[in-house]
Amino acid sequence: MVVLSTPAMEQYSQIRSCKPATLFSGIPLIDLSKPDTKHLVKACQEFGFFKVINHGVPMEFISKLEAEAMKFFSSPLSEKEKAGPPAPFGYGNKNIGRNGDIGWVEYLLLTTNPEFNSQRFLSKFGQNPENLRASINDYISSVKKMACEVLELMADGLNIQPRNGFSKLLMDEQSDSVFRLNHYPPCPELQALNGRNMIGFGEHTDPQIISVLRSNNTSGLQISLRDGSWISVPPDQDSFFINVGDSLQVLTNGRFQSVRHRVLANSDKSRLSMVYFGGPPLNEKISPLPSIMKGEESLYKEFTWFEYKKSAYNAKLADYKLGHFEKIAAS
Repeated sequence: MVVLSTPAMEQYSQIRSCKPATLFSGIPLIDLSKPDTKHLVKACQEFGFFKVINHGVPMEFISKLEAEAMKFFSSPLSEKEKAGPPAPFGYGNKNIGRNGDIGWVEYLLLTTNPEFNSQRFLSKFGQNPENLRASINDYISSVKKMACEVLELMADGLNIQPRNGFSKLLMDEQSDSVFRLNHYPPCPELQALNGRNMIGFGEHTDPQIISVLRSNNTSGLQISLRDGSWISVPPDQDSFFINVGDSLQVLTNGRFQSVRHRVLANSDKSRLSMVYFGGPPLNEKISPLPSIMKGEESLYKEFTWFEYKKSAYNAKLADYKLGHFEKIAAS
């Protein structure tokens, strides 16, 4: 039995659901076996979010990591807590960040540096940590390759030269990328909330360049459209979902928009998501790429990834984090 350390239900964020959420069928689809860069650019501009098929990530890697992750999350809470608390890496339970955000979720947050993970955490992850370590490394290596391919297609669509203008930041050996396993246990208490939904992971944008998400066949993910309305994303355990992050919004001078998203708890199904967050090196200066500007003014002040990361993690989950770095137009 999976157990969360459970505070009073009133402490969790709830939202009113006037009618059952409908699954949105209009999510942009990108086929990496025959990519359409114009369609890709449009998806990044209008949604900041799209689904990828024919992605090249072996299903063996996906299923193996999912099985190993569920072994860990199914273990007793006392065992899982040996890998925590997250500072920032390790096992976390219900508390998201350090600013009071709470969700119906438990998670593992890891760096993508395999040596660091092996030394600090995986020795505490159950009876067969080597299996978990190997499955994480295989998965991250393959997903990172796919993420870089997607970023280079974005560069093609924007006529950016060189085409590795985005992807080289993930390929840099100092890249500050992270990997997160989120587990949302079933929440039977939802039936007593009288039409309300409980937040599994609150609304936010991702601060990195790009996020690559895969989840099991359980609903819960929602994205916000440009008009502020929320739509439910149909689950698809064979595909990946891509989020435009805040840093990519700046690198494109606002042409691409980061997507605000959240996860709702499910009353009777367990949801597992695996997210690769592709980030630049800590000392990398984040500003619009010169080849995209063509004489226009930057919408953002220049900042390093370290400065933005520090600002983002000192904020509440739902805060608009780029606001501190936007240039204010002269009146």
